[in-house]
Amino acid sequence: MDLFICPVCKRTLTFCEKVYICENRHSYDISKYGYVNLLMSQKSSKKRHGDDKLMIQSRQDFLNKNYYKPLLDCITEIVMKKANNKPLTVLDAGCGEGYYSANIKQSVPQCEMYGIDISKDALIFAHRRDKDITLAAAGCNKLPFTDNSFDVLLNIFSPTCTNEYSRVLKHDGLLIRAVPLKEHLFELKSAVYDTPYKNPEEPHTLDMFSLIEFHEIKYTFHLNTNQEIKALFKMTPYYYKTSRSDQEKLNSINKLDIQAEFGVEVFIKQ
Repeated sequence: MDLFICPVCKRTLTFCEKVYICENRHSYDISKYGYVNLLMSQKSSKKRHGDDKLMIQSRQDFLNKNYYKPLLDCITEIVMKKANNKPLTVLDAGCGEGYYSANIKQSVPQCEMYGIDISKDALIFAHRRDKDITLAAAGCNKLPFTDNSFDVLLNIFSPTCTNEYSRVLKHDGLLIRAVPLKEHLFELKSAVYDTPYKNPEEPHTLDMFSLIEFHEIKYTFHLNTNQEIKALFKMTPYYYKTSRSDQEKLNSINKLDIQAEFGVEVFIKQ
């Protein structure tokens, strides 16, 4: 299926021999790492676009041990119910290193899975995880897809861009959003910060969408090595916002019981 659009002229991209090309002859190669670059923001002076290799490797090390499997299982069940043994198109908007995309595709093999992320390091890891996922470097605020393309859109701990999500979802398409709840990872924050804060409570509403399901997932998981504790910390946004002295507080901790609290919101287009 030709779901990609050209980021320059918005015409449909057609795939031909490792190249996507539009009718205006703009072309985009599939990189040797398995993704197509459809990002237009190449002039930024920022050194880092999205999560870097350290964060991605830490996230993969942590997620591969299935500490977040209850969240994965919940999302997978929703997608499976939507599929109902029929083909469907799924977009993971902010797919990271592909843990959720790859496992959902394995459980729902009839889905055509797409993943986007602004981090090229993340896309390299995602391609290694599952070479059948169609990957692109792109941002959520300018999705490089045709209108009404997807049956399901996954928004797992990523920015939410309701206008674009509504545009690319089919009329009966589902937006599945995972968000951290109040106590999520509070014990980890308590080990690092003198005055840790709880996550703010936010309303489960989105412009242009109606909430049809809400699932709370709460459980405690046990980290038994200092390496696992540091992997979890390095995969979070806290890592780059925390002083070296506070980070070093984790050096002496070898075991930690941590509360996981997720909200899984299921929306449908209004």
